[in-house]
Amino acid sequence: MELKIVKIEKPAESNIILGQAHFIKTVEDLYEALISSVPNIKFGIAFCESSGPCLVRTEGNDEELKSAAAKNAFALASGHCFIIILKNAYPINVLNAVKTVPEVCNIYCATANEVEVVTAETAQGRGIIGVIDGLKSKGIEKEKDVKERKEFLRKIGYKL
Repeated sequence: MELKIVKIEKPAESNIILGQAHFIKTVEDLYEALISSVPNIKFGIAFCESSGPCLVRTEGNDEELKSAAAKNAFALASGHCFIIILKNAYPINVLNAVKTVPEVCNIYCATANEVEVVTAETAQGRGIIGVIDGLKSKGIEKEKDVKERKEFLRKIGYKL
């Protein structure tokens, strides 16, 4: 077994959702879940088919995001993984819809952070072991940090 790190490359100001599913129609079902969740959402989806022709299947409504998703999925080439790259929405706006898609088995991360994916490769293929989502913690928040966090959430409209 060989461990590999795959760095996710995404356009500026975009978020990703990385998960695992199990069926060829995953891209169509994820498309429907996303397009019906947020008006004006822009996204690309790529799904690694891991049987038959083993192709990266793609969908989306933005060519740049669709191309970025395809490139990342092909770099991952891991089982039935999928990646969604989105703009004009946050993962929090669509995550429940994504999780209710019947083929979705697992969500590894949903983030705007830099992401590295830890994969393991055997003679059979490659699978995702886990993700490194952002940076290492630098400390524990203090009262000032709590205040800043709460102000930020109100500034972006997620708390009243």
